[in-house]
Amino acid sequence: MQSISCISKLLETAEFSLNIYFHVEVPVPTPKKDELLLKLEATSLNPLDWKIQKGVMRPFAPRKFPHIPGTDVAGEVVEVGPGVKSFKAGDKVVAFLTIAGGSGLAEFAVCKEKLTVARPAEVSAAEAAGLPIAGVTAYQVLTQSAGIKLDGSGRQVNILITAASGGVGHYAVQLAKLGNTHVTATCGARNIELVKSLGADEVLDYKTPEGAALKSPSGRKYDFAIHCAIGGIPWSTFEPNLSEKGKVFDLSPNASSMATFALKKITFSKKQLMPVFANVKSENLDHLVKLVKEGKLKTVIDSKHSLSKAEDAWAKSIDGHATGKIIVEPF
Repeated sequence: MQSISCISKLLETAEFSLNIYFHVEVPVPTPKKDELLLKLEATSLNPLDWKIQKGVMRPFAPRKFPHIPGTDVAGEVVEVGPGVKSFKAGDKVVAFLTIAGGSGLAEFAVCKEKLTVARPAEVSAAEAAGLPIAGVTAYQVLTQSAGIKLDGSGRQVNILITAASGGVGHYAVQLAKLGNTHVTATCGARNIELVKSLGADEVLDYKTPEGAALKSPSGRKYDFAIHCAIGGIPWSTFEPNLSEKGKVFDLSPNASSMATFALKKITFSKKQLMPVFANVKSENLDHLVKLVKEGKLKTVIDSKHSLSKAEDAWAKSIDGHATGKIIVEPF
């Protein structure tokens, strides 16, 4: 039998909705065509997980109830379904499970071959599990949205990264510094030295007047701002700090930021706010795993929790002050 933690069962009436979490035993899933069955070693949590709980992704996710959360996993292949060619039993891998299906907070999970990549011995399960959503989001916003070349070529640009000690932010700082960039970062006072150690050139305490105003200590204007924080900073704060054609990439767009996006578009403003929605791709994930293996990227682990205490990890994620990634291990 499979031991699964934190199943969310949404009960609805006309007046309210209620989420209940409990631990259950269910049958080990069977891989279908082009799927793998994994014995999980680590699962990382993302804000997306509790946003699904709060109904933000409805009616698209969850696909059905009860729902087992968790999309970013690392583990060992124990069985392959028909048509699988790239993996065999015993292989160590990292995978992204579908947002609608989840299933990462468990001892076993089924994943798609096309969303799975090999994990070398030099990369631990916990390090790898942090990469799919957070790492790929940072990678895509830098390389695709901002056009940063991670081989260090290209013109130098000034980048602002907010919430730089968080899940996406701590990867974004490291990846940005692989390119020809000057990075200004914001975070809480307790994480300033950590963010500096990740490569940031300037670090601001977001609670100070200078940090709240997002002003570069060296007086630089930002070509790109990667807004990793969940809300809280209006366009009027970003705008005076941007270069002539500066862009803000908002990773958690809300109604206000979408309105600003539309306004800047229709008025042909040189300064733009762009909503960004990442799409996890195996080639991006594989690149990140290789960078970890080479020592060019690391996963900062905030805390590790056993599957039996997954609700503690969940509460810590909702609190929103984790440093790096929160990891759940099934033992």
